[in-house]
Amino acid sequence: MKVKTILVSQPEPKVENSPYFDLIERQKVKIDFVPFIHVEGVSGKEVRSQKVDLKNYTAIILTSRNAVDHFFRIADELRFKVPDTLKYFCQSEAVAYYLQKYVVYRKRKIYVGKRTFTELSPLIKKYKNETFLLPASDKLKPEVPRVLNELKVEWTESVFYKTVVSDLSNLRDVYYDILVFFSPSGIESLFENFPDFEQKDTRIAVFGNTTVKAAGEKGLRVDIQAPTPEMPSMTMALEKYIRENNKK
Repeated sequence: MKVKTILVSQPEPKVENSPYFDLIERQKVKIDFVPFIHVEGVSGKEVRSQKVDLKNYTAIILTSRNAVDHFFRIADELRFKVPDTLKYFCQSEAVAYYLQKYVVYRKRKIYVGKRTFTELSPLIKKYKNETFLLPASDKLKPEVPRVLNELKVEWTESVFYKTVVSDLSNLRDVYYDILVFFSPSGIESLFENFPDFEQKDTRIAVFGNTTVKAAGEKGLRVDIQAPTPEMPSMTMALEKYIRENNKK
């Protein structure tokens, strides 16, 4: 079946050169962006109730831009002056770059991983005598605590923000040829909003092994999967599928 419409379960890209816009242009398809989940910050009072005192930590581990935003939001709410000596361990260059929104980059001790949390671990190990704070969501990837425990460093996890299911009721009577998911939470949101969802001819595209697993547990048929060695990005996987199906 030909592909004409795609729903991506994430916010619309803010950059003009997003590969999604190139995909729209090249394959003449309609792509809508609707976040199936969103993030809500917890209060400073809730952080305190987790027995977390920001002044007790010499280093902070930042796994996402959300972690950056909510750490500084909580620090501001608790009137905590972030010391210049605080060390920042950022999971990726994107997170480190985003940190510049809050600190003068060249005046801080910032350590940057490549992409995955495991790739950040050698840097954390190098500074194993620090006291680490991990501001996280309520849906922390299992890889993170496992790696930190294996490193035998002193660390504390604290929930600074939560992943919340979005209201998708306005999509009830809308049909798309392909639904694109990037996390188990997105799959969860689909079924929380539409418990009676039946896949039928809808194609499901998923990114990452945990999302594949979540889709399978809900009885969904996965038609498009990324990343793979040949298709490292979702847009590449979508384009290949569209090209093959639309020429039939």
